[in-house]
Amino acid sequence: MDPADKMIQSIKKQQLRPTSRWYYRLREWVIWSLFAISIVFGAMAFSVILYAIQQADFNLVKHISHSNLELLLAILPFIWIAMMIVGLVLALISLKNTWRGYKISPLRLISANLAISVLLGIVVFIGGGATRLEAAFNRTGFDYTSIQERKQMIWSHPEEGMLSGKIEAVNDDELTLSDFGGNKWTVDIKDAFIAPILALDPGENIKLIGVQKSTGIFHADEIRPWGGPGSPSAGPRGKGHQ
Repeated sequence: MDPADKMIQSIKKQQLRPTSRWYYRLREWVIWSLFAISIVFGAMAFSVILYAIQQADFNLVKHISHSNLELLLAILPFIWIAMMIVGLVLALISLKNTWRGYKISPLRLISANLAISVLLGIVVFIGGGATRLEAAFNRTGFDYTSIQERKQMIWSHPEEGMLSGKIEAVNDDELTLSDFGGNKWTVDIKDAFIAPILALDPGENIKLIGVQKSTGIFHADEIRPWGGPGSPSAGPRGKGHQ
């Protein structure tokens, strides 16, 4: 019996049936959909990571005891890093199961996914999508500490020279500040550096570097907008500050 006959006999014996073309088309569609979803996950996560870096305001780190890394780790919710890792794993698994996926190295797959996710994440960040993602995630009901809430924690240590809150009134070389805990402060702003982008108007949210003189009294050396470097002072949007 020649090989062809042996194969036919084996097919008949195992009762094999050809798989329809639509099955493979559907399978490819599902796999590429998973790859697209992984890119979306990665882009969302990267945009929020960029947002956290912006909010960390590293140009003030020289005034406080934290290192750049400590400041970033303190403000960055790790769930977004986990989401980016999930996206990478999903991309790797999905593309490895395409009909040519076995020919592509895992490193190349991860690099391609990262590159696309980073580019899309930058676009989302520039368009303000990271802030909206944070707000939406914060409303889901999960036990989630937002970037703005973490930032408030960092900038609510007047005894260490860090104070933040909303301007209530401005009078010559003084301003009245209500911190995010509801406490009132009289702030001496004489000779303080005031960021050029910042207008010291009632209702503006600011952060200050300086010295606490006594209870409710603070001397400011630097005053910057709450929103981060190059940003107008935007109010926090964490829980309780919607």
